[in-house]
Amino acid sequence: MTETAGETGTQALVLRQAAVAYDRTPVLEGIDGVVEAGESVALIGPNGAGKSTLLKAILGLVPVVRGSITVLGGPPAAARRQVAYVPQADTLDAEFPVTAGQVALMGRYPHVGWVRRPGRADRLAAAAALEEVGLADHARERFGTLSGGQRQRVLLARAIAQQARLLLLDEPFNGIDAASEELLLAALRRLRGTGAAVVVSTHDLALAHLFCDEVCLLNRHQFGFGPVATTLTPELLRATYGGHALQLRGDSVILAQP
Repeated sequence: MTETAGETGTQALVLRQAAVAYDRTPVLEGIDGVVEAGESVALIGPNGAGKSTLLKAILGLVPVVRGSITVLGGPPAAARRQVAYVPQADTLDAEFPVTAGQVALMGRYPHVGWVRRPGRADRLAAAAALEEVGLADHARERFGTLSGGQRQRVLLARAIAQQARLLLLDEPFNGIDAASEELLLAALRRLRGTGAAVVVSTHDLALAHLFCDEVCLLNRHQFGFGPVATTLTPELLRATYGGHALQLRGDSVILAQP
């Protein structure tokens, strides 16, 4: 939603003309919109458009130099315990000696801290999360030995165990099989049903149509933020992709070189 009036506790994320910078050089400007509790928003744009940077700014890891980002009613850093981040599985060290069950249990650390040992309730929450993504039988397997789709499901299990109110996912469906995608989507739909908001970076327009309420079109600045039907248009996609997006056919963008 882009309305400015009546901001309430139902809003998980509020972006107000936000500009995000690395070393004082803005890399994203003019980001404006609202994500309500239970809503899902797709971040869509070409590689290097700033989608991952925006997710990091929402986490409070990249400074906002103009405008504002409000997460769950406060500054991003204050909300981190209630925000879950799901990175791309292939960006993680596959050699790190940790099991799938231990990765899922990491979702409980924002609640118990890094000093206290997780209790029985925490272990049950992690086990239930792995069950939800169909990997209960793989809990003792080393994370790095799992397939790409399985690793992505484990990372979502970690977010589920965290019981976060806002989930940020960075290209979660890249290179995964259809079965893993279906399990991920089912889990995300359930989380939305509990009131969790979801922001997902993706190139997949079919996913945006299937799963998301709204779309934010990005390429260094915002080209659109609104309902899927009025935002994923050939005109806005052409502008977002620098004139390379020629037309939209069903769920596909036809691209051409200049």
